[in-house]
Amino acid sequence: MTSFLTGLLLYVGPVVVIVLLWKWLKLKPAVGALYAASVWLCLGLVASVVPGLEGLWWGGLVVWSVLGILDAVLLSMVPAPEFRRKLPGRFAIDVAADVELELVSRARWATRYAVYDGLPMVAECEALPWSGKVRAGGKVHIFYPLKIRERGRCRLEEGYVEITSPFCLWSKQVRVGESDETRVYPNYEPVIQFALLAMESSPEQMGIVMKNRVGLSKDFHQLRDYQLGDTLSKVDWKATSKKLQLISRDYQEQRDQNVILAVDCGQRMRAMDGDIPQFDHCLNAMLLLAYVALKQGDNVGVMSFGGEQRWLPPVKGVNSMTTILNHLYDYRTTAAPSDYAEAAEKLLMNQSRRSLVVFLSNIRGEDGSDIIDPLRLVRKRHVTVLANLREKEVVDSFEKPVGSLEEALALGATQQYLDERQAILKELAAHGIYSVDETAQDLPVALANAYLVARERV
Repeated sequence: MTSFLTGLLLYVGPVVVIVLLWKWLKLKPAVGALYAASVWLCLGLVASVVPGLEGLWWGGLVVWSVLGILDAVLLSMVPAPEFRRKLPGRFAIDVAADVELELVSRARWATRYAVYDGLPMVAECEALPWSGKVRAGGKVHIFYPLKIRERGRCRLEEGYVEITSPFCLWSKQVRVGESDETRVYPNYEPVIQFALLAMESSPEQMGIVMKNRVGLSKDFHQLRDYQLGDTLSKVDWKATSKKLQLISRDYQEQRDQNVILAVDCGQRMRAMDGDIPQFDHCLNAMLLLAYVALKQGDNVGVMSFGGEQRWLPPVKGVNSMTTILNHLYDYRTTAAPSDYAEAAEKLLMNQSRRSLVVFLSNIRGEDGSDIIDPLRLVRKRHVTVLANLREKEVVDSFEKPVGSLEEALALGATQQYLDERQAILKELAAHGIYSVDETAQDLPVALANAYLVARERV
């Protein structure tokens, strides 16, 4: 019985010591400790079978105990390293950007570190943890790509550093650095780049027609030499008398008009369309339209409804895209229903000057008068456009073969759903309200072209 208790104590004792060190000194066994314990246990099993090896087993216990205690003491003497994080100016949703970490060792000897950053749940990074040995007082710079899947404000907490003891028997984890906050913007670059930035000199290549109807607008643009076919009403007789040759007036599209983008933040915009919510598709379309309008010399304002009540007065100039981005980047959908009557009332209160108002939403057949009457009210003062996002999944369902009664019934219900929506759009058109009904892929360009047509009536 005594030998049994002695043997149990010898095997259980080291485990108890490890647990106590873990609890009191916040140390945990490292890979070296696990290997040493495995070797010692195997040696004990061999010694129980082969006579004469008990001394070796006892010697291994003494060596392991001394090294373990010494290693734990040395590790407890290692202070936490200095840790600094440098974030990029901004993030775009689902686009990787490099983050820089600076780690400065404060240990008196070369120490092995494993670095983890305090990333939120909505972040993705496959390059961490970083591990390596840093010399005494040395500094290391760590770069890793970070991708954030959600717009708005994103908070990165303090970092985590795991320090390994000199003999690799123990490790401890410490919190280092400070928390940081960054902004995650909509990833509108592919839309803008494809639509305008890459083709700024010829945007017609992808369907956007930058109209300049010479002679049909009221804004004077410049004087030019008379050309065959110019009407006499275009001749500037005062300039002609000075130059002693015929000079004509040239006109351009009216500028300084107001464009108000009213986006639905209600529950219906939370549905996914592909990999991102419908709301984010609408944001991309809004950003393209805002860019086109600012390029045309118009002023752009933003309003939200459906739980999120925010207002950005009209701003002017292409440089104002930064203002619009800073206003839109943290928009959130809510579980509240979309109240079009409240949105119309708020719009008429905030914007008295005649403007082009674009509502972005996803209407249903049951909306009926809930949306028609408010838009008719807005139409009395402003030129009104409804941008309706058509679900790609609904469109794709018509391309699937029908092989059963259930699939046929589902297809019939889908067609009824689209017919009801189309009936609302036709009624809106009868009241002089333009509508754009496109999938997420085609909505940005279609909406930009609808703006270029509708602005002539402002």
